[in-house]
Amino acid sequence: MQHYRVDPTLGNEIAAFGGQTLGRCFSCGNCTAVCGLSKGDTVFPRKIIRYLQVGLSDRLLESPEPWLCYYCGTCSSTCPRNAEPGELMMATRRWLVSRYDWTGLSRRLYLSEAWELGLLAMMALVVLALFVVPGWLGLPFGFKAIDASAAAHVRLDLFAPTRIVHSGDWTLAGLLVLLLGINAVRMVAFVRKGMGQLKVPLSVWAGKAYEIAVHGATQKRWLQCDNDTLVRWLLHFLLVTGYVTMLLLVVVFLPWFQREHADFHFTAIFGYYGTVTILGITLLAMRGRLRKREQYYRFSHVSDWMFLVLLFLTALSGILLHIFRLLDMPWPTYVLYVAHLMIAVPMLIVEVPFGKWNHLVFRPVAQYLVAVREAAQARQPVPVPATRRAHAVAR
Repeated sequence: MQHYRVDPTLGNEIAAFGGQTLGRCFSCGNCTAVCGLSKGDTVFPRKIIRYLQVGLSDRLLESPEPWLCYYCGTCSSTCPRNAEPGELMMATRRWLVSRYDWTGLSRRLYLSEAWELGLLAMMALVVLALFVVPGWLGLPFGFKAIDASAAAHVRLDLFAPTRIVHSGDWTLAGLLVLLLGINAVRMVAFVRKGMGQLKVPLSVWAGKAYEIAVHGATQKRWLQCDNDTLVRWLLHFLLVTGYVTMLLLVVVFLPWFQREHADFHFTAIFGYYGTVTILGITLLAMRGRLRKREQYYRFSHVSDWMFLVLLFLTALSGILLHIFRLLDMPWPTYVLYVAHLMIAVPMLIVEVPFGKWNHLVFRPVAQYLVAVREAAQARQPVPVPATRRAHAVAR
């Protein structure tokens, strides 16, 4: 039997992460009853809120349930005490991210606007320096590489050689995979500890690995929620496909996607799709958060806004860069190229592993862990009651 210590500071911590309504809940269970995703051994939000109230921080770390919530808002809109259980689940996810993160940056970014803005600004300045400093050192890269031909016509092969940029893209992608991978492994370790003495064969761990890919690509459990579920799922799906398309174009297909001169290539069509979906859906989301008419948009953490604004500006600067390049306008193209990277790179380095974006990893992993637990439980022998054992011996 596992024993847990009570953490008397947990309630205040969750309040700092956005869950200020914890004290209103009197554990009636309405939120769990109305939730279309709460079933079997994975019931929420009531259980999670109870952990918060009692101060069971270790039990929270061992629970995958907070990641099974898609924040449809049904629980909050029907709560008799206005305890906002949906927002409490969101705050719990922020707190969990801060505990999975071994660097401690997630905690600082969630609790301090100055830290988040400062780190983003610092990364932007680093990107700017990459296009200024090499020229001072006599290297053929950046603003100093612009000669008479590059000043007359677009010459990205001189200003930002594809080979160098592509290497930087792969380095950045590797860093993101490393950071997210380590935090995901830590999450798995925490949840596995919560399974106690349950035996999980290696075949079960391997056999259920497909759950990560399925839920990561489709987020299909969202379709079981209420409140315009299909519309919200579709918008989220389109948004994800939009920035995954852009990520693939930049990281994998950059040698074809980044054109050196003012010419057109068919890969730009995929870029148009990504740009349109990102600009359109982020604008809809920002309007919803400003109007606050729907439960889903009533509460907005700084990380929510940062996610939307940076994504919008990345797409906007990218399409403007593309237009200026097609118009063969060198200096606007070069300036927007740097501005685009000064937005996109800090967003990827700061927001993806440490901010709101990481739910794209943790939520599928949580679904995987639940599937593993259920499969392992199904393999366990059913205990025979003592009275039946006695009768069997007597016979």
